[in-house]
Amino acid sequence: MKGSQMTKGSVRFENVTKAYGGVTALKPLTLEIEPGTLCTLLGPSGCGKTTTLRLIAGLESATEGKILIGGQDVTHLSATYRKVSMVFQSYALFPHMTVLENVAYGLTVKRVPKAEARSRAEAGLEMVGMKGFGARLPSELSGGQQQRVAVARAIVLEPEVLLLDEPLSNLDAKLRRHVREEIRQIQQRLGLTAVYVTHDQEEAMAVSDRIIVMKNAEIAQAGTPTDLYERPASAFIADFIGDANLLDAEVVASGTETRIRLLGEDTLLPLSSAQKGAVKMVLRPHQVQLQATQTPGTFPAEITYAAYLGNLIQYSLASEAGEIFAVAQPSAGAFKKGDNVFVGWKPEDIRLVTN
Repeated sequence: MKGSQMTKGSVRFENVTKAYGGVTALKPLTLEIEPGTLCTLLGPSGCGKTTTLRLIAGLESATEGKILIGGQDVTHLSATYRKVSMVFQSYALFPHMTVLENVAYGLTVKRVPKAEARSRAEAGLEMVGMKGFGARLPSELSGGQQQRVAVARAIVLEPEVLLLDEPLSNLDAKLRRHVREEIRQIQQRLGLTAVYVTHDQEEAMAVSDRIIVMKNAEIAQAGTPTDLYERPASAFIADFIGDANLLDAEVVASGTETRIRLLGEDTLLPLSSAQKGAVKMVLRPHQVQLQATQTPGTFPAEITYAAYLGNLIQYSLASEAGEIFAVAQPSAGAFKKGDNVFVGWKPEDIRLVTN
């Protein structure tokens, strides 16, 4: 494949669109995925993330625009001739083939000599912690083991780009955490460029170098997990990436510092803003401060729900500012349902977004 070492494994979309008749599945999209990184396409159902993945794979054709992989224009190249491998949601293992035969299948199709295909398949299984499982059938494996076999089958083809379509959705919560760690470790160890599709924001935060959040067939915001969580560009991003309280507020003075008004009280925030008028104040649950007595800058609320979860307590509160969700460390003075409390926060924790 053409392309310098610097571009090998890169993915670039230049104003790519996809339409099915009169339905637009993807609005003009420009993005770049750096070599050796794991980039996650995240968003609700129907947002365009799977369409984007299938366009990279060559399973869909772009209506307009240009797609480059490793610096090579692959816009009109079929999936067979793209150096990408895909791990499907359903694993897509052949039930009548052994694990080793499944992993070697792609190599066999590419007419790799039988001895080399076997050797590479065995190495692939060892890489994903499945050494010694080659003679088993897929039906004799757990869901997590089947997923690792699917990853091994993809990486033995030595792709420039590894594509993963909702790879953990068929696993239970505990196994999902374990397998996503394994996938991330394999990707980093091999230096693979990986594009990962999920609707699970926790999963995306855990594995990604970069996240592209999609909404209504276009990019809503792209950045590192930290960027998206701490500096959301909109109420949608704030609510979608982690839990967030979105309280109606008003910017009454902006500049190098910003003064907001909430429930008739003014607060000076140590952040610059050019905004004026109505905004949403983003307050993460762990940033909510609950206290039994009122102090300046706090407002009253009633606890409507309290759940002890061992390492933390979850609270739901009713207030004039709206419903508030909070989490706190367990303590001797923990609040209970029906308690009247006062809600506050640190000004430096607040972020402002628009709808």
